[in-house]
Amino acid sequence: MAETMVRTNGADLCVETFGDPGDAAVLLISGATCSMDWWDTEFCQRLAENGRFVVRYDHRDTGRSVCYPPGAPGYTGHDLVGDAAGLVDALTGGRAHLVGISMGGGIAQQHVVDHPDQVATLTLMSTSPIDAGNDLPPMADRLESVFADPAPEPNWTDRDAVVEYLVEGERPFAGPGSFDEAHVREVARRVVERSLSPESAKNHWLLDGGDEPPPRLDGVTAPTLVIHGTEDPLFPPEHAVALTGKFAGAALLLLDGVGHQMPPRSAWDLVVPAILRHTEP
Repeated sequence: MAETMVRTNGADLCVETFGDPGDAAVLLISGATCSMDWWDTEFCQRLAENGRFVVRYDHRDTGRSVCYPPGAPGYTGHDLVGDAAGLVDALTGGRAHLVGISMGGGIAQQHVVDHPDQVATLTLMSTSPIDAGNDLPPMADRLESVFADPAPEPNWTDRDAVVEYLVEGERPFAGPGSFDEAHVREVARRVVERSLSPESAKNHWLLDGGDEPPPRLDGVTAPTLVIHGTEDPLFPPEHAVALTGKFAGAALLLLDGVGHQMPPRSAWDLVVPAILRHTEP
């Protein structure tokens, strides 16, 4: 299916699907500031060719979904959870396998707490537990120095400058030797070409979860797969181990040499079969 707009949870979201709607549905949930373009088309096609109905979408303030003025998001983090829940209702018959990366993994965790009947399985990639009381290692020093001295923002009207800004923003998160610069630049250019307002994506850094207490994950029964890079500088692998321990029977797949990034093509022969096994009807 070509890109289409879906009205749900009070927002217009841009969505693309792959495969037969009658197959088991997989909802791909991107990380902070990321449009659906970061879920590579071929990655989605591989899942669809093996009997999955794959849904990817642009978060608010990314791609062609609704955008808000930079610095003034008209929504909260909980609204992003509601967006995912609305898409499950609208496109997958009310139940789907959730695959979330980074912030998307946090959204998936909150989703299964808020809407357990919608979630067939969880696949949590490059993320960390969202419940309380986790004493986990901080980000790596090399990444902390990047946050302490961030690159200046580009001229957001200069597409080439924005592409380079996105590429250089991804580089520090990758594992040693796993940064495919040509591919990241290709995706970044597609992101910039599709985005209604590339600058608005930074609104994700301003979101909060409101005044509600952290959720409890100990009651979650959805089968869970955790996928994590051994060189993740944002969430060191101890985060993945802790996350795996939150869910009874959860499995952990560590990707050697991979950082905090979309699984590189070199890891697809591990990641795609793992997701297919985990989401078998």
